[in-house]
Amino acid sequence: MSSFVVALDVGGTSMKGGLVSESGAVLLSERCPTPRAEGPEAVVAAIREFISHLADSGDGIPAGVGLAVPGLVSEDTAVYAANLGWRDVPASDFTSLDVPVMLGHDVRTGGLAESVLGAGRGVPDFLFLPIGTGIAGAMIVHGQPYGGSSGWGGEIGHIPVFPDGEQCACGQFGCLETYASAASVGRRYSLRAGIEGVRAEQVVSSDDPLAVEVWDEAVEALSLALATYTLLLDPSMIVLGGGLAEAGPALFDPVRTRLVKRLAFRDAPPLLPAALGVDAGMLGAALLGWRAAGREDLGPGWVMDVRSEPLVS
Repeated sequence: MSSFVVALDVGGTSMKGGLVSESGAVLLSERCPTPRAEGPEAVVAAIREFISHLADSGDGIPAGVGLAVPGLVSEDTAVYAANLGWRDVPASDFTSLDVPVMLGHDVRTGGLAESVLGAGRGVPDFLFLPIGTGIAGAMIVHGQPYGGSSGWGGEIGHIPVFPDGEQCACGQFGCLETYASAASVGRRYSLRAGIEGVRAEQVVSSDDPLAVEVWDEAVEALSLALATYTLLLDPSMIVLGGGLAEAGPALFDPVRTRLVKRLAFRDAPPLLPAALGVDAGMLGAALLGWRAAGREDLGPGWVMDVRSEPLVS
């Protein structure tokens, strides 16, 4: 068997790919743009080309390919992705290589990496919640990402926290994502202040009373959603990642305090930062690639030290 797999994390604006060995060594890591504006066929073609390029950079033929992709997905089909426009794309369409391929939902694949390699190592049940442009969640149950009956499990960003609140892009009202995502924090401040282009980190670091108000609403929304999740599924811990988690104590301290208050009759689960940063999706895809190759034993013994670049919102 070859000594590496191709791993690819497909995002709406860029793709991060790499070659990962049996020991977990990242032999190569590269990025390329996702040509979303050119349509779904162009995106699939770009993925094929990128995978071929990565494979050609390795020594021999890869043992497998793992892909983390957005939207509804099964192990062998990218069923639907609104932001990329594709429907029912077989895994085999993403590569011209004659090797086994496994697909995974992007956030659940990142959650798998955090479970096996990162902040959730050795913890059987936890929530992985990346907070960036949007908010999605990966429920790790008995050590594995749980997608639910139809693949929609973990859509915590669309829990209505303020039922009479703002309308979300999904059509519902008062969704968590509408208040607490990095994009929404910047948008809501910009709208109230009449200033265009304000980013979430500017709101978090400002002592402007309007910024404090917007940030307070984001924290309140997040604590409400996490309290609901905790009461339903009793996770061992909650792992926050994504660009907004880079706010550090400005996010973790008030969310932790409010979560404790909302769970009056029980202890709140520990609230921890993600460990793998922007590499979580690619490393999770590597685990999928090795599983496609029949090596489900790989991963627990890997030693990760990969947070070499900042998270992005």
